[in-house]
Formats: sequence, structure tokens, C-alpha cells
Amino acid sequence: MTQTIIVADDHPLFRAALKQAVSQAVPDAKTVEVDSIKSLQAAVESHPDADLVLLDLNMPGAHGFSGLVFMRGQYPGLPVVVVSGSEELQVMRRSIDYGASGFIPKSAPLPTITEAIQAVLEGDVWLPEGVAERIERMQSESTDFSERLASLTPQQFRVLGMLAEGLLNKQIAYDLDVSEATIKAHITAVFRKLGVRNRTQAVIAIQQMEIDPSDQSLSGG
Repeated sequence: MTQTIIVADDHPLFRAALKQAVSQAVPDAKTVEVDSIKSLQAAVESHPDADLVLLDLNMPGAHGFSGLVFMRGQYPGLPVVVVSGSEELQVMRRSIDYGASGFIPKSAPLPTITEAIQAVLEGDVWLPEGVAERIERMQSESTDFSERLASLTPQQFRVLGMLAEGLLNKQIAYDLDVSEATIKAHITAVFRKLGVRNRTQAVIAIQQMEIDPSDQSLSGG
């Protein structure tokens, strides 16, 4: 049976590199390319039998780890491997704590990326050589807020992302093609699930999911 692998990265050149690694790891795989959290959600909904997601942390709409947390909450059976320009141990630790099945640095050579994809498809958790032992000694980063974030429905997550971007209710309603009353209901549900009382608190809360700028050795996630 043909395996479906979703490549989620907003840099076309790196998507091409990941596609090449996928074709070497699984020659007959179907590759679906997306460049934002919005298009990732659409791809997962239209490919419910997908076998793997390769996820850049810094795509449009991602807010750091929030995309990973959302994917683990909504699609717990779909393995997600973080592919990141950051090689900080803390970023790797948080990725695993938030449910990633692996972490591939963007600096990794093609054979290593291919090996990582094969390992995760076989059910393993893949980390760069020597990293697992080092991050085991670090404090867990799983938080109560990440569990709350994972409980949001896909539409509620979209609304939260738009709130974080500063959009008004009527703008969100227009973009999602629903009524303002529907958006207000979604926002009420989002506030309740996240344990916040207003937009400002919601935005501050989702900033917990951001990757600290000092954790990024490279731009681009």
C-alpha cells in the first residue's frame, strides 16, 4: 500500500530536499507539500490515512510548538517529526515532550534525513546521534497549557491563530466564511479550554509555545 507523507515547510528549497529524502526512504511514497499551518490542516483533513508529517516549527501560523501540540492532540495516531533550523537541546527536548516522533536538524545530510524517516515509519523515535542520552537528563517541558491547547478543535485552533495575529472577529468570520456569532462562540470555547478570560491573556498564553529567539541557531524554524 502506498504511504502518504506530508512535507510541511515554507521554504521551497528545503521542501525539495525533504521530498528527495522521502523518495529515497520510501521510493513509492506519495508526498504532499504544504507551506503553512492552515494548508497543513487542510492536507491532513483530506489525507486522513497519511503515514507521517515532517513539520517545520516556524511556518506561517505556527507560533513555535503550537502546530506540533495541535497535531498531537487532534491526530494522535499520525507520527510527526520536527524538522528545524535550531539545534538547541532545549528545542529538541520540548519537541519530544510535546509528542514529536523525532527531530531532524535542517543541517543534517540527506542520508541522515532518509535514515530518520525510515526509522520513524518503522515505529521508532529518531534523534541525532548522542542527543537522546543528553536530553533525558533535562527537565520535562510538557505543560498544563500544552494539554489545554491540544484539546482545541481544528476550527478553534484556526480562530486562536487569527486572534494571535490581531484579527478582529469580523475579519476572522470573513476569512473562515462563517458568521460573527459563530466566531464569538468559538472564542468563548477557546477561552474556556485555555483557562483565559480575554484576548490578551490568550495571546500571552500561546506565546508560551514560541521558540525562544536565543534557542534558534538558524532562522527558518
